Amino acid sequence: MIIDIRDVSWERGERTILNHINWRVEPGEHWCLLGLNGSGKTTLLNMINGYIWPTKGSIGVLGKKFGETDLRELRKKIGWVSTSLQQKLYGSETGLKIVLSGKFASIGLYDEITASDERRAEAILEQLGCGYLSGRTYQTMSQGERQRILIARALMSEPSLLILDEPCTGLDLFAREQLLRMIEAIAEGEQAPAIVYVTHHVEEILPVFSHTLLLKKGEVFQAGRTSDVLTSESMSGFFEVPVEIETRDQRHWLYVKRS
Repeated sequence: MIIDIRDVSWERGERTILNHINWRVEPGEHWCLLGLNGSGKTTLLNMINGYIWPTKGSIGVLGKKFGETDLRELRKKIGWVSTSLQQKLYGSETGLKIVLSGKFASIGLYDEITASDERRAEAILEQLGCGYLSGRTYQTMSQGERQRILIARALMSEPSLLILDEPCTGLDLFAREQLLRMIEAIAEGEQAPAIVYVTHHVEEILPVFSHTLLLKKGEVFQAGRTSDVLTSESMSGFFEVPVEIETRDQRHWLYVKRS
């Protein structure tokens, strides 16, 4: 099982952030985690990565049950791309060095790298269509280019699970579509990791995301096959306003109905 979350709650003081979450991701599935700001998405991701511990319930990731495994070793098999990570990187580092740091899950390069490591990093950059960023410094890159570098960094350790936390934040329409095409190519690869794509925009849910989980106010509103979840009726209940879902080219587009 890629992710096995059973009856998990997380409380902070008297406030319940996550409430009785049940979620299972099986091998071969790519999931979208959809929720508005404040729904508990970030808390759930921190829990999957073992940075915070559930108040109640049990968690297993990549077949390892929390409490019975070394989380530091487990994290090496999880690639996590987030805005918070982007803010921690050194602007003077080159694209290649940032990608190489993904092997050690470090900010900056402090461990010895080999010629084989460099070849792998260069190959990943070429695969993602951004080989030209190898010698560029991070601070000179556009937001879209930075996200590509972060994804390449996450792939450096050959993860079994890749978590993309709102990767299209701050991108214009064209940069967003370029990044989504790149993510789709990764998901369709022969040795693709399981992917969890986190967003609050329905139109970012690609056809490769076979399943979707709707998280609302710290609870699972609905989870299942994307085609069953992304319906006008279901999403109207989720957003608490009348909406219509239109499907074009296997992508979903949401419109608020006029009163």
